[in-house]
Amino acid sequence: MATSLIQLLLGAVAFGTVIMFGCIGEIITEKAGNLNLGVPGIMYLGGIASLASVFIYEGSTDTPNKLLCVIIALLSAFIASALGGLIYAFLTITLKANQNVTGLTLTIFGSGVANFFGGSLNTLAGRFEQIAVPFTSAAFKAVTPLSKAGVVGRIFFSYGFMVYLAVIAAVIIHYFLNHTRRGLNLRTIGENPAAADAAGINVTKNKYLAICIGAGISGFGGVYYVMDYIKGTWANDGSIETLGWLAVALVIFTTWKSINAIWGAYLFGVLYWMYLYIPGLTRGSQEIFKMLPYVVTIIVLIVTSLRNSRDKQPPAALGLPYFREER
Repeated sequence: MATSLIQLLLGAVAFGTVIMFGCIGEIITEKAGNLNLGVPGIMYLGGIASLASVFIYEGSTDTPNKLLCVIIALLSAFIASALGGLIYAFLTITLKANQNVTGLTLTIFGSGVANFFGGSLNTLAGRFEQIAVPFTSAAFKAVTPLSKAGVVGRIFFSYGFMVYLAVIAAVIIHYFLNHTRRGLNLRTIGENPAAADAAGINVTKNKYLAICIGAGISGFGGVYYVMDYIKGTWANDGSIETLGWLAVALVIFTTWKSINAIWGAYLFGVLYWMYLYIPGLTRGSQEIFKMLPYVVTIIVLIVTSLRNSRDKQPPAALGLPYFREER
């Protein structure tokens, strides 16, 4: 029983880390008043960009440097994801395109591009038809000696560095949005862009920055999934898209507070994988358990709506285009 519980917690943390990155990035975007439903596509772009770049690097040398592998993977993923965010920002801010439609299109675009290049990389990998970047994956999955310190060490220190990076990012973003001038300006834009504009805040510039940086952070979820979760390979099974939608659901569950994403992401992981540790479940019952994160999100959405508490509501201008000439 104890062993099964530890395994469930370990799986929940790994699973939760993927969606935590996506959630944190989307919170930044939504705090600026833009609803980006392209998170799955952005995570796809981050994952394939990191994999392709380190595949080229590892293939170009007999002795890859693990630190350089990590830097290349993270940098290429951030750039590719931020470019995806830039496309979304240009369409929705400059051209005033519908945010929902644009986000869904970005998801389709990102998944299509990623799976095309992922399949191409698998073909380049040779007769086994499976790409692998062992040096980079090993660097991402490396754990500290503390992981051997009994049960406590196994639960808290048996993860690669990106698990802790996600937690740190959640704390930093929470501080930024609530305790810095730029963060408060960003929140003002999400609540009332006309008032922010009248106060001298550059609405367009801040929206562009929030969307691109948020997309870059979301892309790290794709990096973690590819390099750590599935050990430096590529799978065209749609898993990243599923996790991307869970990240969007997590934004609502956390009531737009990045600090809540830490425990919320792990809770989603427990709910999603719980069926593996309950004996006697049918296949239909297993699928019901996979729905639990979404069900919990709906319950939270209903409860917060009934309470009508302002601090638990989405930004007032979320999803609405801003026309400066109308203020």
